[in-house]
Amino acid sequence: LRFSEIKEGDIVRHDGKTSDGYLEHIFKHAAKELFGLDVKEITYKALKNKDFQEVTLEKDGETLLRFAAAYGFRNIQNMVLKMKKGKFSYDFVEVLACPGGCLNGKGQAQAEDGKPDKALLNRMAEAYTAIPVRLPETNVQVQKMYQDWLEGMDSKKAQETLHTQYNAVNQMANSLDIKW
Repeated sequence: LRFSEIKEGDIVRHDGKTSDGYLEHIFKHAAKELFGLDVKEITYKALKNKDFQEVTLEKDGETLLRFAAAYGFRNIQNMVLKMKKGKFSYDFVEVLACPGGCLNGKGQAQAEDGKPDKALLNRMAEAYTAIPVRLPETNVQVQKMYQDWLEGMDSKKAQETLHTQYNAVNQMANSLDIKW
């Protein structure tokens, strides 16, 4: 994939909001693969604040999937505390450090005075959503990368390069806990 070869009409985005999209893509894919359900629209439900939202897949009164989006360090800290207590039951959580999501991050465009500018943020979101959507699995460049670089979508190289697995790590002794 050479960015210099991409033409203006080739620029596409993933399906989802400006800050995320991975949650939406994984949610739709999981609904289809696990439950045979084709989800077109996703509704985010703000819980304690606008930067912690939940998405659920329900069928016949039963919750099949629970996903969450947590933006900002306050929500991340609360999430970690709940996880430690065993009171955080989500199938997938998308975590972004910037309050309000990535478009609001310090690496993004800002007003000249450096203060938050909601109008600028809205213009950036509108510009992003104007870009056509193309699902990764139908993207010709992604398919070419799988073939040329990863030796196919289901290859051992693709599995080793793009997938991970949980490995328990033994906790090292804290030097403050050592009794002299």
